[in-house]
Amino acid sequence: MHPAGSGGRLIDVGCGTGANIAAFAGDYTCLGIDPSEAGVTLARARFPDVVFVCGEASVDLGDRMAQADILLLTDVLEHVQDDTGFLAALVGAMTPGSRLLLTVPADMRLWSPQDTGYGHFRRYDRHTLQAVWQDLPVETELLCYFNCWMYPLVRVVRTFTRLLGRSWGERGTDLSVPPIWLNRLLERLLASERHRLQAARRKRRAGSFPWGVSLVAVLRRCPTPL
Repeated sequence: MHPAGSGGRLIDVGCGTGANIAAFAGDYTCLGIDPSEAGVTLARARFPDVVFVCGEASVDLGDRMAQADILLLTDVLEHVQDDTGFLAALVGAMTPGSRLLLTVPADMRLWSPQDTGYGHFRRYDRHTLQAVWQDLPVETELLCYFNCWMYPLVRVVRTFTRLLGRSWGERGTDLSVPPIWLNRLLERLLASERHRLQAARRKRRAGSFPWGVSLVAVLRRCPTPL
């Protein structure tokens, strides 16, 4: 993928209120797209230096999809009932050599009322996620679990919430705003996994961590066979 500051074009599909794509705005030419008009309106107000579009990426962006060097699809696929068809449409609009970085929630053993409240259709493992693109013209550069250090705690919490039939935290989720010191600790734990993820991508290994709360994949668009 393009190094920081290289001027590549990046599109965030399902950008929500824009924070993810805005984090790259200093290094890439960025565009975010989301079907939620309310989300896009808020994103435009929060991050006026980023272009935001309300709509569906494979339908409403036209040639801009083919011009993108990287597509982001972070925690979107689990919200789509026809995940195979959705991903096929995105890959079909990409140009050969461009890449798609996607993340999804992992492990159906972690299914809880929070997933239901968030509108998830499923959680994935490596095999079920890879099956979504197995017939598409893409090369898998990375497929790996992440957020591995939190997995045991999350599994315990999700087991209890399933038994209770309700979420653990606020507003139908298992989450609450942690103290600053705890938030920084969690940030460091998550950041500590980056070296193993980078090594896994360089070596094209199927995975690095044996489990995780989430999965990440990097796909490279290949030429369509004649």
